[in-house]
Parts: sequence; structure tokens; C-alpha cells
Amino acid sequence: MTTASRTPALRLVMYLRVSTAGQLDGYGLEAQEKDCRRWAKKHGHRIVVVKTDGAVSGKTSDEERPGLTEALGILAAGEADGILSPTLDRLARELTVQEAALSVIWAYGRRAFTVDHGEHVPDDDEDPMRKFVRQVMGAAADLERGLIAKRLRNGRRTKAAAGGYAYGAPAYGQRAEDKTLTVDSDEAAVLDQMRAWQAEGVSIRGICERLNAAEIPSKRGGKWHPTTVARLLSPDARAAARQQSAQTRAAEREQTKRQRADRILSRLT
Repeated sequence: MTTASRTPALRLVMYLRVSTAGQLDGYGLEAQEKDCRRWAKKHGHRIVVVKTDGAVSGKTSDEERPGLTEALGILAAGEADGILSPTLDRLARELTVQEAALSVIWAYGRRAFTVDHGEHVPDDDEDPMRKFVRQVMGAAADLERGLIAKRLRNGRRTKAAAGGYAYGAPAYGQRAEDKTLTVDSDEAAVLDQMRAWQAEGVSIRGICERLNAAEIPSKRGGKWHPTTVARLLSPDARAAARQQSAQTRAAEREQTKRQRADRILSRLT
């Protein structure tokens, strides 16, 4: 009489993450954990610890995602045999980070599982399609997230162009009430006074000094600076400031992407 072989029970780190796209599709941490526990029980594996990361922005670095960092550290220390996530795109938002994380897991001889796929086995030179299919699926998920983000941006721009309140902190002289912009009468009065001083020939620096001398707070409650006053009174200055901010944010995003992948890859050494 023969006995059917059974895969030994594994110690798994459950890793869950909520992203902007995840919040939109309603797949929150509770639902993710329920799916992972059901899968682990079905396959006879044991969850030794759960690590999570909340919603992260495009500027978030790997070090600001302690859940993933701790999960990989547990695997590296030999305290678990593998990692379990609902899907690969919950392990990492971007394809480059996904591949780097998998490389770390496999380099330590650990295993990677997802509820929707099962085990993601290490790459094999004799089976190049394995890596190709995984990366194509990762790229497709990356594309879907990008399209969702683009639709949100377009919606905000359309609303803003129509005069509605779309996003960001309200401008000086306005405040947000129930997602709608309304006039802040106190700030509007200050803005009118600033324009009156400008019409009298008072310089930007002079207006700034008068505001601070009168102890009138800025939008954020601090002192006034000439650049802030200039943005409020000069359309050209506002446009230049917006363009500079956009360029700075774009550069920061690209730098963050490179740094995030480099940090995860450095764990291989």
C-alpha cells in the first residue's frame, strides 16, 4: 500500500498592501487577508506573521514601506520559508520593483506565492517563457494602474477647467467646504488690500513687510515672503511657480523610482 506524498507545510509571511488603485477597486486589507488565509489553509501552510503597508504615493520610497522591508528581512533571516500575497501587483506597484523583490526572495532560497497564481518559481534558462509571461502580466497591471491614474487626473483637470474644486490646497482667499470652493471673506479682504497697495506703487517686498508688521498670517499661518506675495499678485509668477513645481515633482518621482529599485537590489549582496 502506498501513501500519497504531501508537500510539507511551509512557514509563510503574509504581505498585504493597499494602493490607490486598490482603494478604488475595493480590495482592502481585510479582504486580502481573508483570501490569503483561505489559500494557506487549503494548501496546508502556516502564516507566521502578517506585514502590511497602507496606501502609498508615487513618491514613497522603499524605506517608507516598512511592511515589505520587514517581510524580506524575515525571509533573509530564515524565520520563514516564503512570502504570500494576494497578487504580484500587491507585492510591488511597479514591474521593476516586483522583479527586484522576487530576485531577493529567490536569492535567499525562499519561495514566493500569490493567491491568484500559486507559486512563482525562479527563472529557468530552459524555460524562458516563464519569465516572459510573468513580466508581461506585471507590465499589464502597471498599465492598468497608469490608466486609472490618468483618468483621475483628466477628471480633476476637467473639473478645474470648469471652475470647480478638483484637488490641492485652496488658493488664498478661498476655502473648501464639502468638496466645493467658497470665498474666505477674511482672506479675500487681505487680498484686496494687497492689490490696493500694489496699485499705489508699493513694492512686493514692501507689501510683504506691511503684512508681517500687521501680524496678518499667511495661508499656512506663518510669515509672508516676497515670493508668496508675488505669486498672489502676478499671473506670470503664478504660472512660473506651477511650472517649476511640476518639473520638480517629475524629477523627484523618477529619482525615487531608481532609488527604490536600487535599495531592494542591494539586499542581494
